[in-house]
Amino acid sequence: MSTETGDDSRTRETGHGEDDGRAAGARRAARRDAAVRAAVAQGLLGPDHPLVALLDVTGIRESAAELREAFAAVTPSGTPVLHAFAVKATPLVPVLRLLHTEGIGAEVASPGELALARAAGVPPERTVLDSPAKTPAELREALALGIAVNADNPQELARIDALMAESPARPAGLRSPLGIRVNPQVGGGTIEALSTATATSKFGVALRDEGAREWVVRAYLDRPWLTRLHTHTGSQGIALPLMARGVAETYALAEEINRRAGRQQVDTVDIGGGLPVDFTSDTAGPTYTRYARLLKETVPGLFDGRYGLVTEFGRSLLAKHGTVVARVEYAKSAGGRAVAVTHAGVQVAARTVYTPAAWPLRIAAYDAAGRPKAGPAVMQDVAGPACFAGDLLAREIPLPLLEQNDYVAALDTGAYAFAHHYGYNSLPRPAVHGFTAHHVNRADGTDHVSGTDRTNRTGGPGPGVAFALVRPAQTAEEIVAESGGAHLDALIP
Repeated sequence: MSTETGDDSRTRETGHGEDDGRAAGARRAARRDAAVRAAVAQGLLGPDHPLVALLDVTGIRESAAELREAFAAVTPSGTPVLHAFAVKATPLVPVLRLLHTEGIGAEVASPGELALARAAGVPPERTVLDSPAKTPAELREALALGIAVNADNPQELARIDALMAESPARPAGLRSPLGIRVNPQVGGGTIEALSTATATSKFGVALRDEGAREWVVRAYLDRPWLTRLHTHTGSQGIALPLMARGVAETYALAEEINRRAGRQQVDTVDIGGGLPVDFTSDTAGPTYTRYARLLKETVPGLFDGRYGLVTEFGRSLLAKHGTVVARVEYAKSAGGRAVAVTHAGVQVAARTVYTPAAWPLRIAAYDAAGRPKAGPAVMQDVAGPACFAGDLLAREIPLPLLEQNDYVAALDTGAYAFAHHYGYNSLPRPAVHGFTAHHVNRADGTDHVSGTDRTNRTGGPGPGVAFALVRPAQTAEEIVAESGGAHLDALIP
């Protein structure tokens, strides 16, 4: 097993690959800058629209391609590989649809997420159901549709047994690939709340608990229709070698099951997702290529063609491609520190506001026209609109001094941020727009070939930056309706 450390793997990625990563990051930043400028010019941002979320369609497509190519490079031709996007990361139907067109399926963990995936046109055979609390109705629906299911625990497996017994056509007519999720208990990372492979994690069968491993093996031997094995060690704050170790433990279990069964019963290993994201720069890293290579070095038998693979990446596919842009409503000073009061806070970045040390965000400054703001750096706070003192996107951050009517952008918020609205103060959900920046390669929004300004200021089709509405802004009427407005007198006798 590889003993590669994080530092070792970073050293190995230097050179041409690192240069490519920096260049891709620069292109991503240029597209973002062009989109902010165009959003102001086209009226998506302004006094009456002080908050908007933007998704970089080109960037999403590039991440999907990199994921596919990274695992294709380490698996023999013809190896079945399903990359299933973790819907929880960005639960927006047009995003799921885009990823589906890019060859990415869906990993769902609730009836709502399954409904989103189906609405996006993701077929059952490219959908995986994971959840630690599946109801009988959820399991019945999944089996009827032919969706893959990973049982979380012995009681859930007993429910599946009962459902299998309900239909005389099963297991012979079973379309759903079925497996068990195991927790290899290899340890946690720097963010305890996201560490899924600790000794006491709520997920899966804890393999190192007394009798657990033998129970799993026996469960497979007693049920020839169990053909998958699932683990999920990765998440933000987890080192790649630890992720690979969790996969290695699961592979070893699959080998043991197959050896004792005397046949290739487990034919697919679902390695989960959880590739960490670098929130400190525009460079995406660690890369799928680096992780796939590490996995092949650590677990070569998993990549020799005998096993199909399923992955469940989420944050790493979308985070870098989302930006929340907010207008500076007021600029003030408190205790000698500059404070920019904006319309983006806890409602679009709850993790950052409540646990800023674990989830810091980069902030970019733009002037009233949406151009990157220049000037000497001044330490200042970027505050949100919610009525509590801690609603801050950033504390004591060096930026050009923000003024009233400027804009701030919270970067890398394409996952677990604006798509997960938190209704504090009944603040409305912002509109989400996808954008495509045609031929834009510079921060000033100019064409990288001709140098001419191609920013589309009309809002219609044409060169420059084109926007597509992904989710409309929430209206006050919708807030009232969701808050029981149709049941006005329900509590009055």
